Amino acid sequence: MKPTRTWQGIPGLERTAKGRVYVSWFTGGPKEPSPDNTVVLSYSDDAGKTFTPPEAMALPTNDGSRCYDPCLWIDPKGRLWYLFNRSIKDSTEHGVYARICDDPDASPPAWGSEFRVGFDGPFSFRMNKPVVLSTGEWVLPVVHATQPVAGWAGFDAKQVFGAATSTDEGKTWKLHGAIKTAKAGLENMIVELKDGRLWMLIRTEKVLWESHSSDKGITWTPGRPTSIATPHSRFFIRRLCSGNLLLVNHHKFTGRSHLTAQLSTDDGATWNEGLLLDDRGRNSVGEILLAKFREEDVVAGKDVSGTVTLKQIIDKLNMPTLPKGKPISK
Repeated sequence: MKPTRTWQGIPGLERTAKGRVYVSWFTGGPKEPSPDNTVVLSYSDDAGKTFTPPEAMALPTNDGSRCYDPCLWIDPKGRLWYLFNRSIKDSTEHGVYARICDDPDASPPAWGSEFRVGFDGPFSFRMNKPVVLSTGEWVLPVVHATQPVAGWAGFDAKQVFGAATSTDEGKTWKLHGAIKTAKAGLENMIVELKDGRLWMLIRTEKVLWESHSSDKGITWTPGRPTSIATPHSRFFIRRLCSGNLLLVNHHKFTGRSHLTAQLSTDDGATWNEGLLLDDRGRNSVGEILLAKFREEDVVAGKDVSGTVTLKQIIDKLNMPTLPKGKPISK
């Protein structure tokens, strides 16, 4: 991994059954997007206290294909998936790719070769974790388009939201759904509700949008706004072992401030005030941070478990020092 990095961000996290903590993010080039964008991986064997130096998991290619938005996910077999996207500027060649580690607790972990997950069409990508349904199917949230998208993948009114489903443990996938939002959106996520429906949330302006599926992700209801406020930023939702839903989102924010973990005991109908993880807004420091907490801390809104750790630095930029007034990049 090239030692000097001028920017980095968009982290992801996964933990193995034996406690190894993996973190992904992407970097490379002067900014996002750039033809030099590269996805990386680091891991910890001491509960997140220290991490290995970042290792490149996929590199840009000579045809201008950049790598971005990685995601870590452990499947029901215990295999660790490293999912990411590739896009070529001013082209319709965009797709979802992956590498798989059969034994993520091995030292060192051995990764399979990169392969293409999908999807056919003028544009498609994903950023967030798949979900395994109670009936066994795998469902992967996907952003795609029915018309070519100019330039790099990003916010575009042509983008729609759907889900890729797999009935053979990720060997093959089929893309379904074309949910529209009032404004350009991004980064949809899916959870299975207790009544069996799938609930998709979509990042967009002012509030998250939603859609539901009653047939395992094949068809979806028209998109509509929720009451969950957002500064048009990434969010995270997942069902916990307790059966409650965890939402990590900006709450009572000014800009992208007050990142908060919130809990719902009624399948997303209401959310508690939650645990504040970071009150700061977006900045250019470029730190990859780790927050550790338990469900009881989110319920109480404070550290009652005695285990809460916030703003722990996993990695930070190591840019060379330049004369004042001469930035590395814009």
